[in-house]
Amino acid sequence: MSFFAQNTVSGTVTEAGTDLPIPGANVIVQGTSNGTTTDFDGNYTIDNISEGDVLTFSFLGFANQEITYTGQSTINVQLEEDSSALEEVLVIGYGSVDKKDATGAVQQVSTEDFNKGPIQTAGQLITGKVPGVSVTSGGGAPGEGETINIRGQGSLSLTSSPLIVVDGIPLANSDDNVGGSRNPLDFINPNDIESMTILKDASSTAIYGSRAANGVIMITTKKGKGNEFKFNLSSSTTVYTPTEYVDVMDGDQFRSLINDIGNENDLARLGDANTDWQKQIYNTSFGSEHNFSATGRVGDFMPVRASLGYTDQDGILRGDNFTRTTASVNLRPNFLENDLRVELNGRGMYTENTFANRDAIGSSVDFDPTQPIFDENSPFGGYFTWLNADNVQINLAPTNPVALLQFKDDTSEVRRFIGNAKVDYDLFFLPELTATVNAGLDKSNSNGRVFTSEQMPSADLDWNGAYTSYSNEFTNKLFDAYLTYDNDFDLHSVNAVAGYSYQSFENYSYSYDSEAAEDNLQAEFIDRNRSVLLSYFGRLNYNFDNRYLVTATLRADASSKLNPDDQWGYFPSFALAWNINNENFLRGSSLVNQLKLRLGYGEIGNVNGLGDYGFLTNYTGSRSDANYQFGNQFYQTYRPSAINEELRWEVGKNYNLGLDYGLFNNRINGSVNVYLKQTEDLISFVTVDPLTNFSNAIDKNIGDMENRGVEFELNVIPVQTENFNWSIGYNISYNENEITNLPDEVQVGGISGGTGNTIQLHKEGYSPFSYWVLKQVYDDSGRPIEGAYVDRNGDNLINDEDKYLYKDPYADLIMGLNTNINYKNWDLSVVTRANFGNYAYNNMASSKAFETRATANSILRNLHTDYYNTGFVATTENNLVSDYYIQDASFFKLDNITLGYTLQEVFEGSSLRIYGSALNVLTVTDYEGLDPEISGGIDNNFYPRPRTFALGANLNF
Repeated sequence: MSFFAQNTVSGTVTEAGTDLPIPGANVIVQGTSNGTTTDFDGNYTIDNISEGDVLTFSFLGFANQEITYTGQSTINVQLEEDSSALEEVLVIGYGSVDKKDATGAVQQVSTEDFNKGPIQTAGQLITGKVPGVSVTSGGGAPGEGETINIRGQGSLSLTSSPLIVVDGIPLANSDDNVGGSRNPLDFINPNDIESMTILKDASSTAIYGSRAANGVIMITTKKGKGNEFKFNLSSSTTVYTPTEYVDVMDGDQFRSLINDIGNENDLARLGDANTDWQKQIYNTSFGSEHNFSATGRVGDFMPVRASLGYTDQDGILRGDNFTRTTASVNLRPNFLENDLRVELNGRGMYTENTFANRDAIGSSVDFDPTQPIFDENSPFGGYFTWLNADNVQINLAPTNPVALLQFKDDTSEVRRFIGNAKVDYDLFFLPELTATVNAGLDKSNSNGRVFTSEQMPSADLDWNGAYTSYSNEFTNKLFDAYLTYDNDFDLHSVNAVAGYSYQSFENYSYSYDSEAAEDNLQAEFIDRNRSVLLSYFGRLNYNFDNRYLVTATLRADASSKLNPDDQWGYFPSFALAWNINNENFLRGSSLVNQLKLRLGYGEIGNVNGLGDYGFLTNYTGSRSDANYQFGNQFYQTYRPSAINEELRWEVGKNYNLGLDYGLFNNRINGSVNVYLKQTEDLISFVTVDPLTNFSNAIDKNIGDMENRGVEFELNVIPVQTENFNWSIGYNISYNENEITNLPDEVQVGGISGGTGNTIQLHKEGYSPFSYWVLKQVYDDSGRPIEGAYVDRNGDNLINDEDKYLYKDPYADLIMGLNTNINYKNWDLSVVTRANFGNYAYNNMASSKAFETRATANSILRNLHTDYYNTGFVATTENNLVSDYYIQDASFFKLDNITLGYTLQEVFEGSSLRIYGSALNVLTVTDYEGLDPEISGGIDNNFYPRPRTFALGANLNF
């Protein structure tokens, strides 16, 4: 009878190390919903338990403890700190470090923290998750690449993207991506990624020297683990729907306009249709993704993981398609009683791309909405075309956007393999010393071709179609060798790394143009180039009593991109950290369990994106129709390229002050960073004096730039019980860029409308890529007055002297807010983002909202509806650079909502999670264009981002 008796148990839950009470600890009867939590003094009481019941005691940051009830009236429990939670390991360059011992601005996002849903690229996993890191997709095309910036714009003309390191292999600059590839990170399946570590300040990135000027993202893939094989099978189906269209006149509005402004010929050209050309080229599309992985151990010595993945996605632009097949394998055998450890990584990727003709995007905005799609009298496949007397397309007329999609076939195949073999050996005569050799290969090749049908509308009387083809091959070879010494001496701990690195990049490209061949011109083009980076590096980490931490790093890089006298660059860094929570006055505190102050300084070089061998004169052969005559003989000539023998490293000096904190056993944690980056010897493509070189523009070291900002991160767990957990993550960062020294202004930012016009300028005292515009004059009703601008210098002329710098494309404030809720078997995640202070140039309105445009060149052309706001009649260079078109592009985005439910024991030892996701759910903005988030800040023929809905399942067994 005693077995069935219902009893009451009470007690106290404390920390094993300090005997301090743990408020809010969970006490649950295992296998039931019967449970409670401890009060402020760590006390609890739980009713209705029977002999044989198992009580589970748990709290974040501590190891769970289970006790079987055998009739006790009091059960006091001391929970041990969970070392795996306290000693989170961060992957850094050429090694790893416990999170508590990190001295730099380093943040790691792991599998459980990644964004959920139908994620196709690595960048999407961390969007909105890390302060100071912005991830902007290039548009809504399937597999589209992303622009990733860490702490703002890092250069004027060199790449500002971070270095990407995958399993110890630094990838090449994204500019070296082979032709026919949508995204240099397409090769890696997001389902294979275990964690992404972001190194933001120079004290953490300097170990990678010249390639780390804009930060480092270290991608660690999933590895084999466990003794028994575990399997994972996931599948999802996705629907993509267009959400926004460029604001242009519909058929009735356009007919009304032509009736008001057109002459007799214009009226005769009007059609009877009401065609929404944008809705003709965009459609709802579908995609699917399937992944399988196996993880386990072969024998007693070799963990193994293997995976397969397949993605098939159509774009919302008709005819766009991206398919990707990935395979990966990881082997980690160990020998000699684990003194010799081998890691073999290999992953392959094969993609097939069908590129829809993006010319249709601009044409759909331009084309007369009163015309039908088809015209039976058209010689171009029956598609309506503006024809001249010769029955060919009128020169300068827009082409039927549906015909552009129908009659151009642009396809490619890309193959890529990336793999490495890493060997670690603990030397038998000094076990604290480990020798490491890492050899890696990243090889890709592509083939592509573009067929343009003879039915494509053309102004060429002899048009009979066109064909071009290309092939590319890129090889990245890596060899690293280094020694690591790791030892503890009483209160002292030392970790030292010293090594050598060699990396080469080889590129080969071939192209063929059938139209050139028909005209007896040079139809084939072959190009080869190669660059090499040679490096020596070292790092010392010193830890005294887990209180005072020191890190010193030095890397020497030699790049073949620079002349022999300036090839070598030396990049040092130094960092200090103080674990305040380990001082006597805080040691064992139940309130503060982490409080670390960090201070770092480092120097990093940059030549990423610089062309090869710019210090040597290269000669280019003339075309076959441009030979020079000597007597009766014609000879091919060679012209020299521009050179700069004085190019040297662009160097950034980086200061960082940070504070990491954790309160209430890390239920509240985060960090604060303040940074200053001073970049010297900025490289930019600038004009030079005539007759001083073989060109009027060269790459040149011309100035300095300063980057400063503040980052704040806060993670909170408001509720944590056996059945309900709620976590909130918030981050905000402020960044300000300023060019501090620039002798000559540099015009950049080409725009549509006119010829050779630009909208941005690099100028000392301002942010790079600031908009260079005229100040618009408005009437009493707030309507812009055409041709009226402020004469800023008072000379009664409106010209470049009256332009001023107004705003820039980069946000001053970037925020991310995400939350995760788990209730029993349900899980919900929501990700939101916001940018403030970023501005965009609405080039669609500036170049397409002028009255005379509607009837020019004996055709009808649609207008942007901004015409109703301005009433502008003519397009002029002044109108194009009016500050009226610089618009506030601040935004709030609800990026991702994912709801899932997990079924346990679908069959023995299995679990099945079913989920639904919605992406790009909501955008709140005052920007009047298609999308406020456009990399570079010039809105022109942007491929719109679709709204995405997905349904998926994930089976573990």
